Amino acid sequence: MAAKVFGIDFGTSTIKIYRKNEGVIFDQKNLIALCNGQAVAIGDEAFRMLGKAPDNYTITYPVKNGVIADINNMLILLNEAFAQIEKKVGKITGSEIIVATPTDITEVEQRAYFDLASNCIAKPKKVRIVQKPIACAIGTGLEVMNASGVMVVDIGADTTEISIMSIGGIVSSKLVPIGGNTFDSLIINNVRKKYNLIIGNATAETLKKELAFACEPEHLTYKICGKDVLSGLPIDMEMDSEMITETISESLYQIVDNVKAILENAPPEISADIMDSGIFIAGGSANIRNIDKLFASETMLDINICEDPSNNVVKGLGIILESGSKYNSVAFASGQISRIG
Repeated sequence: MAAKVFGIDFGTSTIKIYRKNEGVIFDQKNLIALCNGQAVAIGDEAFRMLGKAPDNYTITYPVKNGVIADINNMLILLNEAFAQIEKKVGKITGSEIIVATPTDITEVEQRAYFDLASNCIAKPKKVRIVQKPIACAIGTGLEVMNASGVMVVDIGADTTEISIMSIGGIVSSKLVPIGGNTFDSLIINNVRKKYNLIIGNATAETLKKELAFACEPEHLTYKICGKDVLSGLPIDMEMDSEMITETISESLYQIVDNVKAILENAPPEISADIMDSGIFIAGGSANIRNIDKLFASETMLDINICEDPSNNVVKGLGIILESGSKYNSVAFASGQISRIG
């Protein structure tokens, strides 16, 4: 039965599936490629087609702004992911599945996650829901079941989820529509505006990783290739860290402002706990240089950058799966399934 217990993190940019007793067994781009309406590729294979496919191809992310935007394509993608898993591990029908979901979403949006898992080819006997900030905190190594308040800022691809937790539950949480993709779009627009150079998402993401600072940028440069707006020809151009840092600065400060707003409304006892433990930053954009310095200067609190921040949620799901009954109160059923076999 252990082989049939899975945890799923439906991230905006990646989908990660954890198998009990084995770890993460599927970690690919949450992307599907369609040709004339028919699915032809998913995951990393679909990502390699991005920006290169003919006009009759549509390549899309089924999850947008932290929620499932296209449940039909997401189901196709999930079924293909489980089909690949089944080839490796054998029969998976009759599984148990735990799904991580954002907190600041509607009941209908949360139900979509449950329905998606319920209707996939794994034909689960049981589907449980875990709030994503709880899974993230557990994956970070925080003790969320006791009476001490903790604060986690998870900067994802499309959204940033800011949460305060205590005694296994969410005290307050806010989903801010700013994430790594926001920074990439800003870089694309600013490069075009300043240099008359058209670049794609992959190049923008590379510039973010190579040159972005949250504050106090060092002088670094990186050469890229793009298309000149005027001539339409490909050209090389050197970008610098000061420009990239300035480009993303306003959005980073918006995240900080929302963190401060959540802190201002926190109960005094929990504020004292957070003062002791500090703020924990997770998500892929936690890797932006000096982001801890920015948050520390604005909040006057200790800032902890989580280890392996892109994988805290799926790691948390794994800990929940491996820990028996310890976390039963945080993984709850969102509906009933009656299925045999």
